[in-house]
Amino acid sequence: MADSPHVPGAAVVLLGAGAVGESVARAVTGGADPQLVLVLGVLALATTAPAAFLRPKPAAVAVSAASVLSLGLFHSLTAAGLAAQLIVLYRLGRVGGQVLATCLAAPYPVLALVRDADAVTVLAASSALAAGWIGIARWARGEALVHRAARQAVAGSLLEHTARGERARIARELHDVVAHHISMIAVQAETARLTTPGMPAAGAQRLSEIGDTARAGLTEMRRLLGVLREDALAPEEVADRRPQPGLQQLTELLDDVRDTSGAGARLIVSGTPAALDPGVELAAYRIVQEALTNARRHAPGAAVDVELHYTEEALRLRIRDNGPGPRGAAPSGGHGLTGMRERAAAVGGRLRTGTTEVGGFLVEASLPAGAAG
Repeated sequence: MADSPHVPGAAVVLLGAGAVGESVARAVTGGADPQLVLVLGVLALATTAPAAFLRPKPAAVAVSAASVLSLGLFHSLTAAGLAAQLIVLYRLGRVGGQVLATCLAAPYPVLALVRDADAVTVLAASSALAAGWIGIARWARGEALVHRAARQAVAGSLLEHTARGERARIARELHDVVAHHISMIAVQAETARLTTPGMPAAGAQRLSEIGDTARAGLTEMRRLLGVLREDALAPEEVADRRPQPGLQQLTELLDDVRDTSGAGARLIVSGTPAALDPGVELAAYRIVQEALTNARRHAPGAAVDVELHYTEEALRLRIRDNGPGPRGAAPSGGHGLTGMRERAAAVGGRLRTGTTEVGGFLVEASLPAGAAG
């Protein structure tokens, strides 16, 4: 094969035998003495045998040297020797030896010009360089295919990486925004059914159906989000970190909670408020939003305190409710706690959750206080 270390042995044996036989026959026919016959036979063998024992570059050098010596000193080159010369130059080109292949083919045109050229010399002069450059062309084509395949692999990997990141972003935004509003619908329907005096039975039934439909929608959304998250990016790979809303919208968020659930919700701020990186503010807002949604889902009517503590190094969040019981994981395979941890990790922060000593549930997050850019 062209890119294997050596020419197959059987082919070289045939070429060698042909070269020796042709050279000896010519010498005997021309009346040469036995010593010259032996020299020509050895030289003929040298024009073919190196291809079987040497790698492409040294084989090309050895065969070319023997062939040029045979032409220059004895005006003779066998057909098998010429075939071997073309093979080794082609193989040299196939392994990328452009300069060496050109240099090894150059003596043949020179010999054809400086002396009365016979047919073999003219044929060698016209075909040796062509054989080398055909091999070079094949090598260049192979390299181009390899580079093309590498570029396609990189492009495919980049496209997949981008698509996975987009799916992760869509899943998180769906959970943080759409699920939040569907949860509010369920809470409003239930609150209206229980707190509206004198409501007809049909109206109460409709409100109950609205709440059931909203909860079914949340369950189906969690299933779809699970599909989106199957191959989503790791939290630290999230790219988009400068969307809105931010901490200025927390007051409106807590007003919505109070209006829809009727439960108490306080915002407590300590330290010196400072403008933060928009990505940090978004993460803080989404963590608070998700914590409030979890509180409504698992502890309806429980009061919630949202604390923001500003320091020079970090913004510390504490969202506490006084509802009963632990909730270490969202039910039905939900992604609430996972989403909050991802939000914190995406901006270089950390988050922990758990029950408090006096009951209820606590979400604590520490986010780096990067200055607004």
